[in-house]
Formats: sequence, C-alpha cells, structure tokens
Amino acid sequence: MADSGVVVVDKPADWTSHDVVAKTRGLARTRRVGHAGTLDPMATGVLVLGIEKGTKLLGHLTLTEKTYEATIRLGLVTNTDDAEGEPGARVDASAVSDEDVHAAVAKLTGPIQQIPPQVSAIKVNGERAYKAARAGREVELKARTVTIERFEVTDIRRESDADGVLVDVDAVITCSSGTYIRSLARDMGADLGVGGHLTALRRTRVGPYDLSQARTLDQLAKEFTQVPLAQAVAAAFPVRTMDEAETRAIRHGNRIGESSLGEGPIGLFAPDGTVVALGENRPGHMKPVVVFDPA
Repeated sequence: MADSGVVVVDKPADWTSHDVVAKTRGLARTRRVGHAGTLDPMATGVLVLGIEKGTKLLGHLTLTEKTYEATIRLGLVTNTDDAEGEPGARVDASAVSDEDVHAAVAKLTGPIQQIPPQVSAIKVNGERAYKAARAGREVELKARTVTIERFEVTDIRRESDADGVLVDVDAVITCSSGTYIRSLARDMGADLGVGGHLTALRRTRVGPYDLSQARTLDQLAKEFTQVPLAQAVAAAFPVRTMDEAETRAIRHGNRIGESSLGEGPIGLFAPDGTVVALGENRPGHMKPVVVFDPA
C-alpha cells in the first residue's frame, strides 16, 4: 500500500476526475484516495490526488490558484459553454478584429463577477444545477467574485466556411479557485456579440504542483511515484517548526502561540521533521485545523 502523500496526475481526455481516482485506488492499493479540484472530462492536465493522510490536504489545496491553457471559439455557442454541449446559435465573426479580442480579454482580467455555467455542480435549492439542466430546466445562478490574475492571448486563428468565420483564441489563464474557464469563453463571446464556447482546456498548475511533476496513468502503473506528505505540505504552505511542548499540544488538538507567517494554513512540523498538522492563526493563538500525526 502506498504511503501518505500527494500524486500529481496528468489527466487524459475523456476521463472524469472520479475515473482517475478509481484507477489510482487500484494502483496505490488503498481506498483512501481523493482529488483536489475537479477537471471536466474534456479537460486534460494537472489533477492533484491525496493518498491516505494526504486526503486531509485536499480541502485546502482546492482554495489555491490554478493555471490553464485554453482555446476559445468565437462565433458559436453551446448549451454547456464548451465543446461537449449541443451547438446553438452560429454568428459570423468576421468583423471581430484582434484588437477587439484583446479588449474583451482586458475586461475579463482582474477581479470580476462571474456567473457559473448552467451545467455546474453548484446547488440551487438543494439540487445540482447540471441535473436541472439535463431535465431541461434553467436555474438562476448568482454571480460570484473571482480573480483572473493573467489572461494572455497566445494566438488568434480564423476559420472560414459557408456560414462565415469562426475565431479561435488560444490563451494562458491564471485564476483564483472557483473560476469557470467555460464562463470566460461564454462571456467573451457575449461581449463581442458573436457568442463563444471553450473547445480545449489543459490545466498546467494547481498551486505549487505543475506538469513537470505530473505523471500519466500509464507511467504510474509502471512506477507508482508520489510526493511524500511532509514535502507536499512544505511545497504548498508556509512552514513552522515547533518545539517539543508545542508538538505535544498540537498532537492533542490544543492551541499554541500565534505565528508571524500569516493567517494560514501553515504547515506545523515536529523538531524531527515530521509533519504534524496544518494550523491557522486566531487572535492571540494558533489552532490546528488538520492533524496528520495525532497523539
């Protein structure tokens, strides 16, 4: 059975995140496998998995920023805002200039209000939005604040057919957790008056984990490699090395003195280098929020 830690998978196309988890459970020979941040079946790239005690990290890793390589097609909408959906209205995008594209991108950079897609997993009145969409019902989804740190256009291509011109925009996007790249494609197309949807998506980074650390499922089947738990925590969070008394307190779930490393989470390590917990600062003290190595 695999040790506790993190596995960075290069997810293949047409696999759900759950499919990857199920496959990894077999490779790691443990049921305790989970993922941080779902990728749609169409998408490829970095999917961070927690193994054994590493699953306790996942809720905190989902809150970190992510980077994607995306292709947005202007001139056609779909009912899912991506290429997996049913095509809708087609509009000739021949009048959309490169300057228009860059102006639309600028409007979608920085803190923005974003409405999630109708096929998202967000619950409305106790029901997942995508289930309502499959039943033919449209639900009202509230806009949420997300931050687009980087929206860099890397290429613009045009494709002509009997119905006019489609414009494909390749871009690199770094964004906060909770951002829907499909919604960026939808909103960019709407702003330009021609509609748009996402045709390709590859996640290249989740927090400190990127494609350089990622392994395909075939590679993991030949040699199961993972980031040890202590190394995974140190890569993702500030580190505080405690003394023996503090270590005992944290292992029992008790408070210790506050840290100057920020609100947290902060990786709390024993003097011997064992990762003990994640902690968060409160007024006048620090408390454990996840304990990996209890007393």
